[in-house]
Amino acid sequence: MPEERNQAAVANQIVNCTAYADGKKVGAVDLADISTVLRVPGPFVWIGVREPGEELLRKLQAEFGLHDLAVEDAFRAHQRPKVEEYGDELFVVLRTAQLVDAKIAFGETNLFAGERYVVSVRHGASLSYADVRAHCESTPQLLRKGPGFVLYAIMDFVVDQYFPIVDDLEDQLEALEEEIFSDAFTSGTTERIYNLKRDLVGLKRAVSPLVDVCNRLVRFDRALIPEDTRIYFRDVYDHVIRINETVDNMRELLTTALEANLSLIAVRQNDVMKKLAAWAAILAVPTAVAGIYGMNFDWMPELHFTYSYPIALAAMAAACVFLHWRFKRAGWL
Repeated sequence: MPEERNQAAVANQIVNCTAYADGKKVGAVDLADISTVLRVPGPFVWIGVREPGEELLRKLQAEFGLHDLAVEDAFRAHQRPKVEEYGDELFVVLRTAQLVDAKIAFGETNLFAGERYVVSVRHGASLSYADVRAHCESTPQLLRKGPGFVLYAIMDFVVDQYFPIVDDLEDQLEALEEEIFSDAFTSGTTERIYNLKRDLVGLKRAVSPLVDVCNRLVRFDRALIPEDTRIYFRDVYDHVIRINETVDNMRELLTTALEANLSLIAVRQNDVMKKLAAWAAILAVPTAVAGIYGMNFDWMPELHFTYSYPIALAAMAAACVFLHWRFKRAGWL
């Protein structure tokens, strides 16, 4: 029973395992039959797994001869995007991203590519590669190029998922700019700027290393990536450059927006202080007059004058009106 449960768990971790020959699908392959398929010249195996356990990765290592260090990285995940070469094997790490409840969720895909196989290992947030597989199967003239083209197709799919995220971030940035330069912005605006800046930093970490990865694959002089396949990696390289530049531009604009937000907050605080100071000055006049005459000394001749009270009130009102006019003219009120 425990062994059957382990086999069921391993089977659940395998999304798809298919053999291809001459650009066409040969059929599904069981994990135990991979060695048999690879003994026949020509076909290659494309296997996709999700959140694999160590047992499954060790079985894949035994079937394809994967390097220990690459298998360890694929099991632990949390690697930065990179490409490494282990003999005739390529190990590529990609950071996947998708919008989940208006927030960016990051995952990881590890790709093992050899002359006769492609192994994709998905961790965390990631869309299914079923569409990638369907696209490759619908273009046999390209799939005939082998594992190198499959590697390109997966990378292109991962990079294309960044574009909707970048568009969403640009919309958020435009909304923040409109809010900052309107009368609607509050203290929460600064928090939203910070959150957007944090998302951009996370996206930058995922995209920036891909520039070097694609650059190396374009110039990779190995039979695994034929000359006529490298031009496809150049297309991925162009997309990565565009996304990377867009992220950099948004980060600069966001930094400027944050500075503008803080400056406008300081200006509004200064306006409030001006108003408080103006009203304090206006109220100081009647307060001073009332304070002087409220002392009620016997030898204050104005206290015994018949019209002292209305004259004092009129003088205080006139002084207040004059000060209010002056502050209004100076823009303090």
